[in-house]
Amino acid sequence: MLKHELRKKYLRLRKEFSNSYISNASLTIANHALKIPIWDFFYFHIFLSIEENKEVDTLPLITLLQGRDKNVVVPKVDGPHSMVNFLLTDNTVLKKNNWNIPEPMDGIPVPENKIDVVFVPLLAVDGNGHRVGYGKGYYDTFLGKCRKNVVKVGLSLFEPMNDSISDTHENDVALDYCITPDMVHQF
Repeated sequence: MLKHELRKKYLRLRKEFSNSYISNASLTIANHALKIPIWDFFYFHIFLSIEENKEVDTLPLITLLQGRDKNVVVPKVDGPHSMVNFLLTDNTVLKKNNWNIPEPMDGIPVPENKIDVVFVPLLAVDGNGHRVGYGKGYYDTFLGKCRKNVVKVGLSLFEPMNDSISDTHENDVALDYCITPDMVHQF
């Protein structure tokens, strides 16, 4: 399937989930993260969920990371296809942007080359670790600036598709793992 078709399909499917299902699935996903060999790293980039889009709630995973004394880094849109990253602290003030994404107002900047693990938002993923996002290219651009060995972990309410995404692009960055409510997938 083409990305634009997958976007429509998975946005529609996600709208059918109840808030309690998303809450329970998100907690399960956070617990599954313990199975991935990432816990010796220090800097973890994680997206802040768009509640209105019924995304995986990243708060349980953030709580888990902070409970293990990890540095949690969150993004802020900084122009077309560009994000800056800030350390999430007790003093971080968050405000929703035009897409309802909670973002830090300011804070301690963290350069891409310090980040060890990136938790990546997605709508759908195929068996090769190629993902479909919202189509703006923010994460592919961001991942292209990270170190080559950064660990890329998708968080999804759906299992990977059996079919491959037919219109992947050379700048698309594949995932290393995807965590779903059922299991951890390694690519």
